[in-house]
This record gives sequence, C-alpha cells and structure tokens, in this order.
Amino acid sequence: MKVMGFDDLVLVAPRWANVLRREETIQRASGALDVLKNARIVDTLDEALDGITHLCATAMTPRDFGPPTRAPREHFKTLLNQELLEPISIGLEANLIGKKGLKKPPNTEKPDGIAFLFGSERFGMQNEDVYRCNVALSIPTDPNFGSLNLAAAVQLIAYDWREALGGFTVQAATAEPKLADAKEVAGMLMHLQEALVAIDFLDPAAPKKLMPRLNQLVNRAQLSPEEIHILRGIAKMILKIAPPANIAPDH
Repeated sequence: MKVMGFDDLVLVAPRWANVLRREETIQRASGALDVLKNARIVDTLDEALDGITHLCATAMTPRDFGPPTRAPREHFKTLLNQELLEPISIGLEANLIGKKGLKKPPNTEKPDGIAFLFGSERFGMQNEDVYRCNVALSIPTDPNFGSLNLAAAVQLIAYDWREALGGFTVQAATAEPKLADAKEVAGMLMHLQEALVAIDFLDPAAPKKLMPRLNQLVNRAQLSPEEIHILRGIAKMILKIAPPANIAPDH
C-alpha cells in the first residue's frame, strides 16, 4: 500500500486482536510502520464502511448473483470519468468537480468515499459481503490458472488505482549521461580514420562512404566523453602496432 501512496487500512475482526503489533506483521510491513500505526481494527464490516459511497469487491470466483464484474483499469477509468459517480454519490461528485475543480484528480490526491474490500487469505470473500459492493473487480489472469494470494491482489489493485489517479513519476536510478559534443566526436572520427588507413581497411584514394556511415553510427549511439576516449585509445593502439605506411612488414 505505502509504495503506491495509500495508507488507509481497516481490518475487520482479524484473527489476532494484536495483529498490528505482532512481530511477523512488523517484519512483513518492511518499514511501512506508519501504515500499521494508523490502521484501524473494527468488529464489523458496517463500521469499516462508514462514509464509503463506492465499494469495490475483489472477487475472482464467479457468482450467480451480485454486482457487475469489471477489470480494474476499465472500471477505474469509468469511475474517474464520472460515468458511475453521478448516480452513486452526489457528494463524491462534488468533491471531484466542485471542490477540486477537476474531473481527474492529480496523482497526489484520491477521491474520498471509495474503498476496496478484500477477503481473507484462506477463505476469500463471503457472498453477503460481495452483494454489498458496487462492483466486483477481477484481475485479468490466465484463464487456466487465476490464483492470486492476498498480498499480490492488494498490490495489483493498488498499482492500477494509483495509475488511474495519475501515477508517480519514475525516479532515475542513475544520472542522465553526459553526451560527447560535436568537437569530441569529430576528433575521434579523424583519429579512427587515421587508424583504419594504417591497417589498410580504408583506402584514402577511394574512401567511398565509410567515414560518413561511421559518423552516422556514432550519432545514433550517442556516445559519452568516456566512450569517445575508449575509441580514441583503440585507435591509438592500432596506430602503435600497425606497420609503417608503404613499408612491408618483416617476415
């Protein structure tokens, strides 16, 4: 939840009353202790749904009766485009359009009144709980093997909901590389041309389009200054070991 920017967690009648303080829980939270600290434990689903106007079930098992089944991304797009919110909640619509002045909230905001209901790891969701929902979200999976554990389902729903809200920008793992300038590229190509002539790969009398093609190759590669230095080092070594021009090598 935390990596997707969400922190409103409510547990309904958990197996252990002290589940939020259990060592296993703390370890599995992997540092998201603020989510545990702010989490609420309630006795009934009614308490958990206080203030909720649009409830999404996460039920993979088909049922003979219940809310419509939708893929998460499809439903979120419709939800945020107001196609569902008008008949469901005037208050939520006012929050999105009147208060925010936006039809689609920015990535740091999320509409109030929307909740996602997950069943237990062992038993899933009870039919009575699914019937209370506005929609049953079904994560698209292989039709022959659609089993997802609870953690995976929560992560996928949280990711799709965050993306629907605008997503987060990607944080670069490395700095943007500095590219060699035109002077550095030209100097390297002249050095390389000299080396190619020295080993008789390039005939100065009939160069054809070898150097222009190499120039285009280098432009596409977008070399850094360090890479230019490597290529010049190779050219330098070629010139060092190449036989002198017009002199046959010793036998």
